[in-house]
Amino acid sequence: MRIMAFDYGTKRIGMAVTDPMQLIATSLTTIHPEEIWKYLADYLQKEEVETFVVGKPLQMDGTASQSAQHIVGFIRKLKKTYPTIPIVEIDERFTSKMASSVIAQSGMKKHKRQEKGLVDAVSATIILQTYMDSKAF
Repeated sequence: MRIMAFDYGTKRIGMAVTDPMQLIATSLTTIHPEEIWKYLADYLQKEEVETFVVGKPLQMDGTASQSAQHIVGFIRKLKKTYPTIPIVEIDERFTSKMASSVIAQSGMKKHKRQEKGLVDAVSATIILQTYMDSKAF
């Protein structure tokens, strides 16, 4: 079974998944928030997901950021729609900066690096990898 992670934003949601053995975190897609529920329904008909991991936006002092209210609504609907799949929240501070750094160092062509959704998808992958690393101990 896979683990799926989300980097939720009001314009785009970056998504990442593990392989079925939960060894490797891979970027899945970036999707508009209005399309997420159909995408999830289709995906979950084909693949089994054991856990959802959602990036939790925090400020430097550890308090919830202004965008946290949107995450609360997203998580509430995830729980209601998929009550049997546990949801874990992971601190997502610095994931966008880390993603931008990884992309800049990747050797991708400039026009590809400038795709707005790429940062969100890579951020979701970093969120997922952070969760996987925390489970390893």
